[in-house]
Amino acid sequence: MGWSSIASIRQALADKSVSARDIAQSCMARVESEDGTTNAFLSVTADLALSQADRIDAMIASGEPLPLLAGVPVCLKDNICVAGYPTTCASKILGDFKPPYSATVAERLFAAGAVCIGKGNMDEFAMGSSSENTAFAVPTNPHDPGRVAGGSSGGPAIAVAKGYSTIGIGSDTGGSIRLPASFCGVVGMKPTYGLVSRYGLVAYASSLDQIGPFAGCVEDAATVLGVIYGGDSRDSTCLSEPFAGSPETAPGAEFAARLEKLEPASVCRDLKIGIIGELFGEGVEPAVRDACKRAVASLAGAGARVEEISLPHLEHALPVYYLVATAEASANLARFDGIRYGVRQEGEDLVDLYSRSRAMGFGDEVKLRIMLGTYALSSGYYDAYYKKAQQVRRLIKEDFDRIFADYDVLVSPTSPEVAFAIGEKTDDPLKMYLSDIATIPVNLAGLPSLSIPCGMDSRGLPIGLQIMGPQLADALVLRVARALELCHDYCLEKSS
Repeated sequence: MGWSSIASIRQALADKSVSARDIAQSCMARVESEDGTTNAFLSVTADLALSQADRIDAMIASGEPLPLLAGVPVCLKDNICVAGYPTTCASKILGDFKPPYSATVAERLFAAGAVCIGKGNMDEFAMGSSSENTAFAVPTNPHDPGRVAGGSSGGPAIAVAKGYSTIGIGSDTGGSIRLPASFCGVVGMKPTYGLVSRYGLVAYASSLDQIGPFAGCVEDAATVLGVIYGGDSRDSTCLSEPFAGSPETAPGAEFAARLEKLEPASVCRDLKIGIIGELFGEGVEPAVRDACKRAVASLAGAGARVEEISLPHLEHALPVYYLVATAEASANLARFDGIRYGVRQEGEDLVDLYSRSRAMGFGDEVKLRIMLGTYALSSGYYDAYYKKAQQVRRLIKEDFDRIFADYDVLVSPTSPEVAFAIGEKTDDPLKMYLSDIATIPVNLAGLPSLSIPCGMDSRGLPIGLQIMGPQLADALVLRVARALELCHDYCLEKSS
């Protein structure tokens, strides 16, 4: 049996028709039998999963009230630390590294009863749009094994789409949750920057990275977000009281509660939606454009007011991102030196040891981005590149602020195309980078954004619609996404 929703698991446990251990074992059996072709997992944490499941079963036997995610299988992207278990970031340089501590997100999920099935495959150090940059087996699309799953959080997206786990947790620096969600046909959300703690997330670009959920439906994504969000003294960028003074938007456990018995008309009445014109134009596949427009039309049919808008500085988002992100990556990845942990290649002296270890341990794409970032930060180029990029980043943020003064949410295709063939773009970095053209601006501005399935092309490949909101309007983004689910009458229950 596939466990496709949190509600179905809670009901099964309440009925005592199945145990948490049974659920965990069935998921791991499915991984063992099917993941040889999809390559969603880098490691399966069987002993951890069974111990967590047994704890839930003991609570049931003693009549204790169950936590919100009791028995719910989860796949964690392999850049999220779990104490005592491998965290490779899909890179050779980390080897068999096992962190001595767990990420805040992992702690909160486990405290809420989630069962960790394993660690998900990804682009090395989250650098990529297809998950092909992994140092291990390349993940494949659950709808077509010859195509990519999207990146960089390909593994958790596949896990949810295939029913290996009910929920997934990824990180999103420029689209790394939303793009694989679109390509794999699941819901994926990047929360407001700072809403979710990054403690225990291996950093790529610290001013852009954000952790968020994958799920089969909006309600489950909302439930997970309600568990993982909130202040953390161990992460100085995490918002301690994000919704203080704003009771209308304060989510907490209400992230999911606000979606119960929701009627599309109640959400769409007085809702103003802006269609980002630049992201519906040249370069967007006709099937993608048509599916997204039909989805928006269904919201309009429920009462929303829809108008096309323009973001003047959007054309600069891609180069700005690849200057800011690579510069921050250059600094963050300096810690991987072959000395303290991970792979070491002995050398004639310390510098030679560093050079050999990093040359052997990092893949080509990671090396490329480190070099780009180091160049942008170097003496004589800092002002011309990194500083200028940050100034334009501010202009992009101001574009969003101006538009959100008049519109509640913005929409666009999550990607200009459906999942492309494995190997199709690996020799053309610019073509690969353009896959994130619609998702990157949101990260630069620190805004919440969600990708939701809105149709398929003639080959049966999923298409995602991106819904964006102003800062801390995460609850609104979820409500609009849920309204779209209802308008489209999606069948979210997956077969076994």
